[in-house]
Amino acid sequence: MAGKDARSDVGASPRATEDAARRDEGTPGSLRSAPLPGPRPDDHLDGPPERPLAIVYADYECPYCALLEQRLREVGARRIFRHFPVRSKHPRAWAAACAAEAAALQGRFWEMHAALFADQGRLEDPHLWARAERLGLDVDRFDADRRAEATIARVKRDFADGVRAGVVTTPTLFLDGVAHAGLPDAALLSRLR
Repeated sequence: MAGKDARSDVGASPRATEDAARRDEGTPGSLRSAPLPGPRPDDHLDGPPERPLAIVYADYECPYCALLEQRLREVGARRIFRHFPVRSKHPRAWAAACAAEAAALQGRFWEMHAALFADQGRLEDPHLWARAERLGLDVDRFDADRRAEATIARVKRDFADGVRAGVVTTPTLFLDGVAHAGLPDAALLSRLR
Protein backbone atom coordinates (compact mmCIF):
# COMPACT_ATOMS: atom_id res chain seq x y z
CA MET A 1 0.00 0.00 0.00
CA ALA A 2 1.23 3.49 -0.79
CA GLY A 3 2.97 5.27 2.03
CA LYS A 4 3.35 2.16 4.20
CA ASP A 5 6.73 1.89 5.86
CA ALA A 6 8.07 -1.06 3.95
CA ARG A 7 11.58 -1.10 5.43
CA SER A 8 10.71 -3.79 7.95
CA ASP A 9 9.16 -5.95 5.21
CA VAL A 10 12.36 -6.99 3.49
CA GLY A 11 11.98 -10.37 1.77
CA ALA A 12 15.72 -10.84 1.70
CA SER A 13 18.04 -9.98 4.51
CA PRO A 14 20.38 -7.07 3.82
CA ARG A 15 23.18 -9.64 3.85
CA ALA A 16 21.48 -11.74 1.13
CA THR A 17 20.97 -8.63 -1.00
CA GLU A 18 24.62 -7.62 -0.53
CA ASP A 19 25.77 -11.17 -1.32
CA ALA A 20 23.71 -11.19 -4.53
CA ALA A 21 25.19 -7.84 -5.55
CA ARG A 22 28.69 -9.13 -4.88
CA ARG A 23 28.03 -12.25 -6.99
CA ASP A 24 26.99 -10.03 -9.90
CA GLU A 25 29.85 -7.54 -9.63
CA GLY A 26 32.50 -8.30 -12.18
CA THR A 27 30.44 -11.09 -13.70
CA PRO A 28 30.49 -10.92 -17.50
CA GLY A 29 27.18 -9.53 -18.68
CA SER A 30 26.30 -7.94 -15.34
CA LEU A 31 25.29 -4.31 -15.63
CA ARG A 32 24.81 -3.84 -11.91
CA SER A 33 26.65 -0.85 -10.47
CA ALA A 34 24.88 -0.68 -7.11
CA PRO A 35 22.85 -3.02 -4.93
CA LEU A 36 19.09 -3.11 -5.26
CA PRO A 37 17.58 -0.50 -2.95
CA GLY A 38 15.60 -2.18 -0.22
CA PRO A 39 12.06 -1.23 0.72
CA ARG A 40 11.42 2.46 1.36
CA PRO A 41 8.68 4.23 3.29
CA ASP A 42 7.13 5.56 0.06
CA ASP A 43 7.24 2.28 -1.88
CA HIS A 44 3.98 0.82 -3.19
CA LEU A 45 3.62 -2.44 -1.27
CA ASP A 46 0.84 -4.98 -1.70
CA GLY A 47 0.25 -8.57 -0.67
CA PRO A 48 0.18 -10.77 2.42
CA PRO A 49 2.98 -9.97 4.89
CA GLU A 50 3.84 -13.65 5.41
CA ARG A 51 4.83 -14.09 1.76
CA PRO A 52 8.33 -13.51 0.34
CA LEU A 53 8.80 -9.97 -0.94
CA ALA A 54 9.37 -9.38 -4.66
CA ILE A 55 10.47 -6.01 -6.01
CA VAL A 56 9.13 -5.47 -9.51
CA TYR A 57 10.39 -2.96 -12.08
CA ALA A 58 7.81 -2.55 -14.81
CA ASP A 59 6.25 -0.25 -17.38
CA TYR A 60 2.51 0.33 -17.85
CA GLU A 61 2.68 0.06 -21.63
CA CYS A 62 4.60 -3.24 -21.67
CA PRO A 63 2.31 -6.21 -22.41
CA TYR A 64 4.63 -8.61 -20.57
CA CYS A 65 4.43 -6.38 -17.49
CA ALA A 66 0.62 -6.61 -17.59
CA LEU A 67 0.88 -10.39 -17.81
CA LEU A 68 3.33 -10.47 -14.90
CA GLU A 69 0.96 -8.32 -12.84
CA GLN A 70 -1.87 -10.78 -13.56
CA ARG A 71 0.27 -13.76 -12.56
CA LEU A 72 1.44 -12.07 -9.35
CA ARG A 73 -2.17 -11.35 -8.37
CA GLU A 74 -3.16 -14.96 -9.15
CA VAL A 75 -0.52 -16.37 -6.79
CA GLY A 76 -1.19 -13.72 -4.13
CA ALA A 77 2.38 -12.45 -4.25
CA ARG A 78 3.66 -9.76 -1.94
CA ARG A 79 5.38 -7.12 -4.01
CA ILE A 80 6.73 -3.64 -4.30
CA PHE A 81 6.09 -1.94 -7.62
CA ARG A 82 8.71 0.45 -9.01
CA HIS A 83 8.50 2.38 -12.25
CA PHE A 84 10.74 1.55 -15.19
CA PRO A 85 9.16 3.38 -18.16
CA VAL A 86 10.99 2.43 -21.35
CA ARG A 87 10.23 5.48 -23.49
CA SER A 88 12.02 4.16 -26.58
CA LYS A 89 9.52 1.30 -26.87
CA HIS A 90 6.58 2.65 -24.91
CA PRO A 91 6.09 6.39 -25.47
CA ARG A 92 3.13 6.70 -23.05
CA ALA A 93 4.71 4.71 -20.23
CA TRP A 94 6.16 7.83 -18.60
CA ALA A 95 2.78 9.60 -18.53
CA ALA A 96 1.17 6.46 -17.12
CA ALA A 97 3.79 6.19 -14.36
CA CYS A 98 3.18 9.81 -13.39
CA ALA A 99 -0.57 9.16 -13.42
CA ALA A 100 -0.12 6.26 -10.99
CA GLU A 101 1.96 8.45 -8.69
CA ALA A 102 -0.62 11.24 -8.85
CA ALA A 103 -3.33 8.74 -7.90
CA ALA A 104 -1.11 7.58 -5.01
CA LEU A 105 -1.16 11.11 -3.62
CA GLN A 106 -4.93 10.68 -3.28
CA GLY A 107 -4.61 7.17 -1.79
CA ARG A 108 -5.53 5.25 -4.95
CA PHE A 109 -2.25 3.93 -6.35
CA TRP A 110 -3.22 0.26 -6.64
CA GLU A 111 -6.58 1.09 -8.20
CA MET A 112 -4.93 3.27 -10.86
CA HIS A 113 -2.19 0.66 -11.28
CA ALA A 114 -4.82 -1.99 -12.09
CA ALA A 115 -6.73 0.36 -14.41
CA LEU A 116 -3.59 1.23 -16.39
CA PHE A 117 -2.63 -2.41 -16.90
CA ALA A 118 -6.24 -3.34 -17.75
CA ASP A 119 -6.36 -1.04 -20.80
CA GLN A 120 -2.83 -0.41 -22.06
CA GLY A 121 -4.04 0.80 -25.45
CA ARG A 122 -5.56 3.95 -23.95
CA LEU A 123 -2.88 5.88 -22.10
CA GLU A 124 -3.40 9.32 -23.67
CA ASP A 125 -4.34 12.22 -21.39
CA PRO A 126 -8.14 12.08 -21.92
CA HIS A 127 -8.11 8.39 -20.95
CA LEU A 128 -5.96 9.11 -17.88
CA TRP A 129 -8.40 11.84 -16.80
CA ALA A 130 -11.33 9.46 -17.34
CA ARG A 131 -9.68 6.82 -15.14
CA ALA A 132 -9.05 9.43 -12.44
CA GLU A 133 -12.68 10.48 -12.58
CA ARG A 134 -13.91 6.84 -12.39
CA LEU A 135 -11.72 6.34 -9.32
CA GLY A 136 -13.30 9.36 -7.65
CA LEU A 137 -10.13 11.43 -7.71
CA ASP A 138 -10.04 15.21 -7.78
CA VAL A 139 -9.17 15.40 -11.49
CA ASP A 140 -7.70 18.92 -11.36
CA ARG A 141 -5.42 17.92 -8.48
CA PHE A 142 -4.59 14.64 -10.25
CA ASP A 143 -3.56 16.49 -13.40
CA ALA A 144 -1.45 19.02 -11.47
CA ASP A 145 0.17 16.27 -9.37
CA ARG A 146 1.12 14.11 -12.33
CA ARG A 147 3.04 17.05 -13.81
CA ALA A 148 4.61 18.13 -10.51
CA GLU A 149 8.38 18.05 -10.01
CA ALA A 150 8.03 15.72 -7.01
CA THR A 151 6.13 13.17 -9.12
CA ILE A 152 8.63 13.38 -11.95
CA ALA A 153 11.49 12.99 -9.45
CA ARG A 154 9.85 9.88 -7.97
CA VAL A 155 9.56 8.16 -11.36
CA LYS A 156 13.12 9.18 -12.27
CA ARG A 157 14.41 7.80 -8.94
CA ASP A 158 12.75 4.43 -9.51
CA PHE A 159 14.13 4.25 -13.05
CA ALA A 160 17.67 5.28 -12.05
CA ASP A 161 17.71 2.81 -9.14
CA GLY A 162 16.60 0.07 -11.52
CA VAL A 163 19.38 0.90 -13.98
CA ARG A 164 21.98 0.87 -11.19
CA ALA A 165 20.62 -2.48 -9.93
CA GLY A 166 21.04 -4.00 -13.39
CA VAL A 167 17.52 -3.77 -14.83
CA VAL A 168 17.76 -3.81 -18.63
CA THR A 169 14.29 -4.96 -19.62
CA THR A 170 10.73 -5.02 -18.38
CA PRO A 171 9.48 -6.69 -16.44
CA THR A 172 12.29 -7.47 -14.01
CA LEU A 173 11.44 -9.06 -10.68
CA PHE A 174 13.89 -9.25 -7.79
CA LEU A 175 13.52 -12.02 -5.24
CA ASP A 176 16.10 -12.42 -2.48
CA GLY A 177 18.18 -9.75 -4.21
CA VAL A 178 18.44 -11.72 -7.46
CA ALA A 179 17.09 -10.26 -10.71
CA HIS A 180 14.74 -12.33 -12.87
CA ALA A 181 14.16 -10.59 -16.20
CA GLY A 182 11.08 -11.33 -18.26
CA LEU A 183 8.14 -13.46 -17.24
CA PRO A 184 8.77 -15.79 -14.31
CA ASP A 185 8.52 -19.52 -14.78
CA ALA A 186 6.32 -21.76 -12.63
CA ALA A 187 9.16 -22.51 -10.22
CA LEU A 188 9.77 -18.84 -9.48
CA LEU A 189 6.05 -18.14 -9.13
CA SER A 190 5.76 -21.02 -6.65
CA ARG A 191 8.44 -19.37 -4.48
CA LEU A 192 6.16 -16.30 -4.20
CA ARG A 193 3.23 -18.25 -2.69
